[in-house]
This record gives sequence, structure tokens and C-alpha cells, in this order.
Amino acid sequence: MQPHALVILGPTATGKSRLALDLASHIKCEIISMDSAMIYREMDIGTAKPSPAELSLVPHHLIDILDPTEGYSAAGFARDCAALIPEICARGALPVICGGTMLYYKALTRGLSPLPETAPAVREQVRREGEKFGWPAMHQRLKDIDPELYAKYAPNDKQRISRALEVYLQTGRRLSSYYHEAGQVCPYPLLEFVLLPPEDRSALRQAIRTRFHQMVEAGFLDEVAALKARGDLNLDLPSMRCVGYRQAWQYLDGDLTFSEFIEKSVIATAHLAKHQMTWLRGALANGNRYSLNPGAPYNVTEILRLLQLFERELSSRSRTF
Repeated sequence: MQPHALVILGPTATGKSRLALDLASHIKCEIISMDSAMIYREMDIGTAKPSPAELSLVPHHLIDILDPTEGYSAAGFARDCAALIPEICARGALPVICGGTMLYYKALTRGLSPLPETAPAVREQVRREGEKFGWPAMHQRLKDIDPELYAKYAPNDKQRISRALEVYLQTGRRLSSYYHEAGQVCPYPLLEFVLLPPEDRSALRQAIRTRFHQMVEAGFLDEVAALKARGDLNLDLPSMRCVGYRQAWQYLDGDLTFSEFIEKSVIATAHLAKHQMTWLRGALANGNRYSLNPGAPYNVTEILRLLQLFERELSSRSRTF
């Protein structure tokens, strides 16, 4: 049968990882994490990473693959994920892609041009100049360098302005020019499921708040304090921009009270979930995907039923060709 994969998508705090693990108790599978925070080592509690015991139950991929000083791109995920699918199928297991980083999923299914990596020296140069002249002035530089992004970016959007200037300094080419190049899409059939909460997000917001309090009780602040003590991390790194980590860092610096740290983290997580849900509703409307109610007891049974039909169709196609 042609290599293929099952996909579990959903906003944060909807039980995607739990559903994937439940599925693994019924079929032989390997889980490919589609989470831009779980890729980092030493970042376990704040990313809601599966526990060592859970990770030992079934093979996991693309978890703990980078140090927090390193970067990873959506195009890199698409490349790595697409390479894993036939490898896992060759072992007689089903690849289960599970996560909520929608840019990663877009890269996998629609294609993104691989963006160039920039050298640390170039990033440091742009950072120093931004601190010296201010980000509105750096934004103004984009007017001649990359007018398309200049028109899109806010004058204080430090992260995006930095990236555009870094790429131009590194390559002599506008960052926007890369966005117009289509990258390769995943060549394998995907059976896609979306865990989508009701329109009333009150239950999800409460789940987010409860989970974050559990993270704090589990030692999240100690985790961030240990990262901070390394001395080689800062709030400009992608790893430290993960939801909750920036706010915890600011609390440890004394810039936020404890209650402010909690509220800002919960609000940021809820904001992320809102964007994820908006994207997913559009994806459901425009594609052949199945919607599931988070936490419903019949989800595994429904997935197995549809997987059987999906694989039967794939097998039929293989015989036809």
C-alpha cells in the first residue's frame, strides 16, 4: 500500500496528544509531533510535552531535537515530516502527525519556500542596530529594501522587521521574494481529523487556565529559571517566545507580579487558541477533513472506522494501478 499518514489537528489544550496515545493502544503507530515548542530540549513543562513514561509507550519523532538556542523552520518541518512518513510505514506502523502549529501544517500540505537561515553574526548586527536606532527606524529601512513587507509590518514589529533585514543582509535578496515561490507539498495521502471545540470558547478558556495552573504547580517557573541561568538564552530567541516562557522570564526578572504572569500567560494562550480555531474552521470548510468533539469517548472508534475505509480505498487504488 502507498505510504500514508493520519493527522490529528486542534487548538491548544484540546487533548491532541492524549488522543494520539489512546489511538496507539489500538494500532501500531508512531507519532510525529507537529509542535513548534516541543522540538526544544529542556522545555518540558511549559510545552505540555508528553511525560517520559508516555514517550516510552510509542515511538515519537520531532520532539527534543534542538537546543533552545537553535532555530527551526516550517519548511524544515515539512521536509522532515515527509521523510518520516515512508520510513514509519516501512516498519509496518502508521504515522500519526499530531499537533497545533498551523504554519507547519500549511508548509506540509500547501508548500512553503525554504527560507534561508541567517548567521548568528548577522542576527546580532541587526539586534544591536535595532537597540541603537529603534525599531521604527529599522522599519523605515525596509521601505527601500523590501517595500512589500514595509507596507505589511507595523513599525514596532521587532521580530518580523529583524527577520526581513537579516535575510537581506545575508543574501542580498528581499524576504518577500521567497514567499512567492511554491515549495514541495507532501506527496502522501493524509487522513485528517480536527479537534474543534464549540463556538462558545468558555470551556476551552477554563481548560487553558486549569492546565496553566497545573504547569506552574509542576515546577514551570523552576524550568524557566534553569533556562535563564544558562546565560546563553534571551527573549529574542524563538524558543523563549513560546507562550508562557516569555511571561515567566519577565516575572523572574521582576517585571511582572505573579498574578500578572498568570493572567498574561493565560490570555496569550487563549489568543493562540483563537487563531488556531479560525484557521481550522477555514480548513474544514475547504478540505476533506473530519471534525471531532474534543474529549468525546467515541473519537478513537470513529478514527479507526474511517481509517479502515481510507486504507481500503488506498489499497483499491494500488491494485488498480
